[in-house]
Amino acid sequence: MTEPQNQFPFRAEQIGSLVRPEALLAARNAFNDGRLDAEGLGRAEDAAIIGAIKRQEEIGLGAVSDGEFRRSVYSESFTAKALSGVEIQLTEDTGWSASNDLGHRMARRVPQISGPVRWKGSPNVPSFEFLKSHAAGTGKVTLPGPAFIHYRAGRANISAEIYPDLDKFWSDLTAAYHAEMQALAAAGCTYLQIDETAIIKLGDERVRGLLTMRGDDWRDLLDVYMTAINAVVRGAPDGLQIALHVCRSSDPNWQADAGYDVIADALFNQLDIDCYLLEYEGPRAGDFEPLALCPKGKRVVLGLVSTMEEEVESAAFLKSRLEDAGRFIPMDQLGLSPRCGFATSAEHQKTIPEETQWQKLARITEVARDIWG
Repeated sequence: MTEPQNQFPFRAEQIGSLVRPEALLAARNAFNDGRLDAEGLGRAEDAAIIGAIKRQEEIGLGAVSDGEFRRSVYSESFTAKALSGVEIQLTEDTGWSASNDLGHRMARRVPQISGPVRWKGSPNVPSFEFLKSHAAGTGKVTLPGPAFIHYRAGRANISAEIYPDLDKFWSDLTAAYHAEMQALAAAGCTYLQIDETAIIKLGDERVRGLLTMRGDDWRDLLDVYMTAINAVVRGAPDGLQIALHVCRSSDPNWQADAGYDVIADALFNQLDIDCYLLEYEGPRAGDFEPLALCPKGKRVVLGLVSTMEEEVESAAFLKSRLEDAGRFIPMDQLGLSPRCGFATSAEHQKTIPEETQWQKLARITEVARDIWG
């Protein structure tokens, strides 16, 4: 077994979801079709998670996840299951805010707020307890960021009767996050990854146009979302470390064609976050120059490894990319990861082969060890 990488913040990271094994997908399909009961699905999930933990630890990752194997999508275990007052509506395939002129859409899974937002208990706690019981080191839990609901819903899908003032919506949502974090910390969780997919899209001209159509100015939203993220992380209990993952989504229909330029200053200098996990694979991510705005003392883990292309990146290529980034930020502040999770949706899992995934993660730990020891 390879020795794990460092302590938090880790030099080598895995971003949440993993390719779901065929046996698990078969069990989930059988459950959805009524051919397998919940207990049988749970056994399949347990077996898959134990196998994933073993592989992550053999590779040498310092923090391991359960692959999000108990979720159908990355946001399910909090937005859909831990909150009352929130319902997830599926729009038509084109999305609820399609635009012929802008050639873009906002989302297909749209939260609707029909009652007061309240925390009703955490499905993540038993999942984490199982992870912790089988992991030798740090177990990581992932949650969607607080901008998720508002960005996808818009004011039109947040009841004006329940929330005539959106300040109350944000305070209720923040309280729910605080309750979730307290429950996770009480269960022994020390590492929480917040997945924030909205803020990077604010730099995309098409997204800005759609936001304007629904009555939102992207500059205002950037301030609102920064405030919301800070309100959440400032309520983290002692001992719970938080990393912010920023990505553009794996869905090509509503990817953001924007780099970090317009959000970098707010991201690095307004947020009370010490560790960032930033998607930096492919031309959409832009160049590394925005990293120059990151102050000393903060860690930036660069998502340079593709989760969609089968070719395993060479160590020389990844080292070269890190060296390029090092022209704008000291190498000592960097780490390495995949661009995003390997499979954020069980229902529409279009992924690289499972074994290729493990080869990519092994390459990440190899490069991290070569550079940082």
